[in-house]
Amino acid sequence: MSGPASIAWLKPEWPAPPAVRALSTFRGGGVSAAPFASLNLGDHVGDAPAAVADNRRCLMAAAGLHAEPEWLSQVHGARVVDLDTAAPWSSADAAVTRQPGRVCAVLTADCLPILLAGETGCAVAAAHAGWRGLAAGVIEAAVRALGLRPAELIAWLGPAIGPRHFEIGAEVREALLRTDPGAGPCFTANSRGRFMADLPGLARRRLMALGLTRIYGGSECTFSDADRYFSHRRDGRCGRQATLIWLD
Repeated sequence: MSGPASIAWLKPEWPAPPAVRALSTFRGGGVSAAPFASLNLGDHVGDAPAAVADNRRCLMAAAGLHAEPEWLSQVHGARVVDLDTAAPWSSADAAVTRQPGRVCAVLTADCLPILLAGETGCAVAAAHAGWRGLAAGVIEAAVRALGLRPAELIAWLGPAIGPRHFEIGAEVREALLRTDPGAGPCFTANSRGRFMADLPGLARRRLMALGLTRIYGGSECTFSDADRYFSHRRDGRCGRQATLIWLD
């Protein structure tokens, strides 16, 4: 799917109600120069601020957004902000809203973006989940913040580094197993004495442990698809794609 100015995005394939809108951007169609070419939406990676601002304006126009997405200062933690409150907030790795027009957004370049929606279209959330966020409990925190029973929720796992490319050390594996002891099958030992980790699989386990049964996505690999996605593991210095969710 795409909008004006050649901006294109992945539309989640999930049974969300009509009021729920969501997308995950591809890397093309923007104005940023290499190594951020071209639709970089992150303002923290060293790209020219004017280029990031232009890219964000173009995305808003292409997606028909009536308000700027709430860009979080992400820190690989588990804090969730409620966009409907007047309380000040700064760093966080997830956001929730129940109000039409407010746009939850997370930025990624290998970490896993997770979208949550109430089956009736009453609330939505977006979470940024790398291994640190998973270990810290960002998924559990986002589900709690929605205030709905897990049986009333659907989830979508967006583009992230796939299990054939996500190499980790034993200390990372141990940190993830401490909070999910049954996750052993999500790790495969390699010839370098390290492990290949299934990040979407780890997230799916945690969602299922909370009681969610309707979980979609998780097959798009940022590392292996250089034409469509930024990947920090693959490229080092690079841009960020955005995953958005909002209520009409």
